[in-house]
Amino acid sequence: MELLILILNREEKLEEILTFFLEEGVRGATILDSEGMGRVLSQDVPIFAGFRDLFAPAKPFNRTILSVVPEELVEPLGEGIGQILGGWDKPGTGLLFTVPVARAWGQDKT
Repeated sequence: MELLILILNREEKLEEILTFFLEEGVRGATILDSEGMGRVLSQDVPIFAGFRDLFAPAKPFNRTILSVVPEELVEPLGEGIGQILGGWDKPGTGLLFTVPVARAWGQDKT
């Protein structure tokens, strides 16, 4: 099992990604509101306020999606999400990574 973590900068793609998850057999995910370091530094830390222009291309808020998935789904999910977002090579798309899960409790295994 893997913990799939998607930091989604393009919130308008959230519904499409969740629909794709269901089509691929992902039965659950947790969606969190999140914000990037650039926004916090440029808006909330006065010493960095002059750097606002450096962070302008990034959206101020994003969504973080967490889901424990079987290892065999990692590649298809990564490729499919990349297609939905128009490719991983575009700036401001988001970030997707996985972390191995040794054990999990409470996850529906059916």
